[in-house]
Amino acid sequence: QVQLAESGGGLVQPGGSLRLSCAASGFTLDNYAIGWFRQAPGKEREGVSCILSSDGSTYYADSVKGRFTISRDNAKNTVYLQMNSLKPEDTAVYYCAADRTGLGGLGYLEYDYWGQGTQVTVSS
Repeated sequence: QVQLAESGGGLVQPGGSLRLSCAASGFTLDNYAIGWFRQAPGKEREGVSCILSSDGSTYYADSVKGRFTISRDNAKNTVYLQMNSLKPEDTAVYYCAADRTGLGGLGYLEYDYWGQGTQVTVSS
């Protein structure tokens, strides 16, 4: 059974950092493209970052470029999202997702499997 489980969310002050984890079970994560998405109340789900299965290429939304870093630990079957210099507008539920084609992208319709999400709140 394919499962994704996010962890690492929480409350952080502006300018702070968090590292989100996406642990996969039931499949080998490095055969899939993995994306991170977020959804704030009243807003559409937004692609944040993705990492491809083929060569590990990474992509970022303009809003997080230079602040967020996606990485993959194949031995742990886990993908991470390191978030630095957090802003109040980063507040959202963050989801990881897996794409069987390995092509990824920042469009949520491309992805087949989703985790339950983890809340990130940036506030003083």
